Amino acid sequence: MTVAFPMPPLTQREADVLLRKATEAPYTGQYVNNHAAGTYICRQCGMPLYHSEDKFDSGCGWPAFDDAVPGAVRRVPDADGQRVEILCAHCGGHLGHVFEGEGFTRRNTRHCVNSLSMSFAPAGSPEEKAAFARAARAAPCSGTAIVAGGCFWGVEDAFRKLPGGCDAVSGYTGGRTANPRYEDVSRGDTGHAEAVRVSFDPSRVSYERILRRFFEVHDPTQLNRQGPDVGSQYRSAVFYLDDEQRAVAEKLIARLKDLGYKVVTQVLPAGPFYPAEAYHQRFAERTGRGGCHLPVPRFERRADGSPAQ
Repeated sequence: MTVAFPMPPLTQREADVLLRKATEAPYTGQYVNNHAAGTYICRQCGMPLYHSEDKFDSGCGWPAFDDAVPGAVRRVPDADGQRVEILCAHCGGHLGHVFEGEGFTRRNTRHCVNSLSMSFAPAGSPEEKAAFARAARAAPCSGTAIVAGGCFWGVEDAFRKLPGGCDAVSGYTGGRTANPRYEDVSRGDTGHAEAVRVSFDPSRVSYERILRRFFEVHDPTQLNRQGPDVGSQYRSAVFYLDDEQRAVAEKLIARLKDLGYKVVTQVLPAGPFYPAEAYHQRFAERTGRGGCHLPVPRFERRADGSPAQ
């Protein structure tokens, strides 16, 4: 998507926070004492997150807000099992944590956000207008699914042809190495899988239909491979964004197992997703190669070829 003010590359410190869930030291962020009118936007994707009028001084050492731009922030259980993490709903970047019941404001809510996760767009500035223009264009495409099913060229191409899909991006996820390159992932020692991040319009296609398509365009019974492509980077996996997505994945896998398929697909919580190099994007469309993920109606017939009941 072309915008008037694209976001510059992340610095190392910003990447540590947004992608690896680090926390900046209290009272060090540039927005702790910022009282100007405007909008705080995601440092990674440029989508609007918070209005300045919802910012307040909590004394905690980080910018605090008692409300977010509608639909801009997603809450997930923190890895510590106690707190609630907040993420940019558009790109999944780590913002901080949210707390309730502290009594600071009438909304009784505190979004505790790292300054490094945000940029500030002054009220009425071209940057602020561009941020809300991004949001307006992205609004119908609010659904996100992340899957891995072998070479990402073919998987991406299959999802680009799905009605209701908005975009599909090839990339890497599920591993240990930050900002991996194709050569790193191809060695098979980073833990990453070749994956595809699908954005879709939930009013036109459901997440369940997205996953049914996923199970149709790759073979979920092959362990750490798809056809001639061998290695853990070619594994079958669903990376869920919330408990609802996990439940859908588990339901569909259970159905396939009932039909006799020996499914080895992993169901894992989503982590940082790193878009692949530009030459991998739309590869099948540009070259005519990689369109090998042809749909197989696995939910309509049993593994032995007989019709599903």
